[in-house]
Amino acid sequence: MDTLETKFAQMVREHKDTIYTVCYMFSKDQDEVNDLFQEVLVSLWKGLESFKGESDIKTWIYRVSLNTCISSERKKKRNTVPLDMNINLFEDRDEDTRQVKMLYNRISRLGFFDRAIVLLWLENLSYEEIAAIVGISVKNVSVRLVRIREQLKNMSND
Repeated sequence: MDTLETKFAQMVREHKDTIYTVCYMFSKDQDEVNDLFQEVLVSLWKGLESFKGESDIKTWIYRVSLNTCISSERKKKRNTVPLDMNINLFEDRDEDTRQVKMLYNRISRLGFFDRAIVLLWLENLSYEEIAAIVGISVKNVSVRLVRIREQLKNMSND
């Protein structure tokens, strides 16, 4: 017989990369990412008993993770100074790595909602899955992604 704690531990083991990826999209400071990760775990724990399985568990985890990170972001004061990240997830070995860093830099400058949509798209989720997670129509996902791509193309590399 699985206890709630066992189910939660298994869920975290299976989906910790997804949770971390969402948290990382909202901060580049390792301590803040860890704090967001902990906040997401608390939110998942609080909601686990009420999860009815009407959607895929991964969809639910994305939704809870995004909502937690967005709520945390909104609580922050607007006059904070961003901290520099001291870890290097990508080594500067080639042009592809430089391109990936540039893309993530640009994505981090998008608004919360657009950042969430891009994150889900980069995770290869279908438009239907993205729509279910963020709570908009499939057509709206498509339109927003076109606009986001244009916005990313027009950003400088500063």
